[in-house]
Amino acid sequence: MRPTPRLLWWLLAWTGLGLLLALNQWLPAGCSLPEWQPQLTQLWRVTTTALLILALFDILALRRLPLPQLQRIHNDALALGVWTPVQLQIRHQLRRPQPVVVFDHYPPRCQARHSCQQVTLQPGQGLELGYEVKALVRGNHRFGGTDLLLQSPLGLWQRRVIPGSPSTIKVFPNFAAVANYAMMSMEQQASQLGIRLQQRRGEGMEFQQLREFRQGDSLRQIDWNATARQRKLISKEYQDERDQQILFLVDCGRRMRSKDGPHSHLDHALNAMLLMSYAALKQGDAVGLMCFGGADRWLQPIKGVANLSRILNCVYDMDATTRASDYHAAIRQLMSRHSKRALVVLLSNIRDENVEELKPALKLLQKKHLVMIANLEEPELQQVLTQPVHQFRDALQYAGSKQYLDRRQRVTRGFNREGLHTVNATPQMMPVALINQYFEIKREGLL
Repeated sequence: MRPTPRLLWWLLAWTGLGLLLALNQWLPAGCSLPEWQPQLTQLWRVTTTALLILALFDILALRRLPLPQLQRIHNDALALGVWTPVQLQIRHQLRRPQPVVVFDHYPPRCQARHSCQQVTLQPGQGLELGYEVKALVRGNHRFGGTDLLLQSPLGLWQRRVIPGSPSTIKVFPNFAAVANYAMMSMEQQASQLGIRLQQRRGEGMEFQQLREFRQGDSLRQIDWNATARQRKLISKEYQDERDQQILFLVDCGRRMRSKDGPHSHLDHALNAMLLMSYAALKQGDAVGLMCFGGADRWLQPIKGVANLSRILNCVYDMDATTRASDYHAAIRQLMSRHSKRALVVLLSNIRDENVEELKPALKLLQKKHLVMIANLEEPELQQVLTQPVHQFRDALQYAGSKQYLDRRQRVTRGFNREGLHTVNATPQMMPVALINQYFEIKREGLL
């Protein structure tokens, strides 16, 4: 229970009247108003009695009110940085309209819109409220209770009740892109997501089916035996190889703590990994992952789109650490855990000072695997190059950024000469760039 502003104003007026009576006794004879003294005293006594009776009646009426029941409804899994609706259902047995203030205690590492609302509960009617919450950090989050402030009939008291119970959620990497990808057809993916899927007829690595000859098919595709039997041209159709292995080697070291907007490079790397994992699982390939640089996670390659949830649960609560990443130790550990040939995708933020350490480890990895390096770039550096130069400080920033980017380009060219596949992209563009490179490797049959 707590008093409302209305009761506090009444108490203030009552206190002021009492002070006026007390001061009137100490005033000089010429300044006091003795003829008003009895009336003021009587008014103060009546006011005191009435205030006590009304406050007592009001608080008893508030305590006798039946308490509402509340249920919170939300998804158990949220995507990082995506506004998600939360619904509050209030049920009650009140006999008269009841003003109430509702405040839901959303997780501390989240943002909320309209989590505090003032409404009126009507007799015989339930109430449904909605607000939105956005998670800022991956991992496990917990909703607290929901505060309801019930107001007494005279508006002198408020009663705080916390119906319902706490609930938990899991915040995963942003899988909204995966949901959009899943709902699109392959043609829509090419135009809307920017993924380049070149249309091919009959070219591939594995035989799929026989069909009638179409304009544009090559003569090598014609099955002459089937053509003789059917007495019309029959072509062989192939598909990309399936049952191939995709392994993600995810850097969780201090370099991945860099931020692009509200999210770290590790958040963007996991988003890109998630979208490519879905594409690979959809193609029939097996996907696994290993994390290094402070977080030791290992998931054996698994097949089937239904197993995407296992990948999510493996990485959703993983954070970048302050440790320096040991690429050589990570690659040795990966080779000891997985011997079958695979496409190994290294997700990291590699700079020129890492090259001397990284090259011997990558050569060791290339002996058994096909290696792709997904290197996250800082978009702020590209923005510096597009800004006009007005002052000496602007010139220094431009020259420094240009020199840094040139060194990274030399590193990329060096990797390409060694037979490595490289993808350099900003965090926002990395998912599409990564999938494009994956499909290019599948088309060329390199794996």
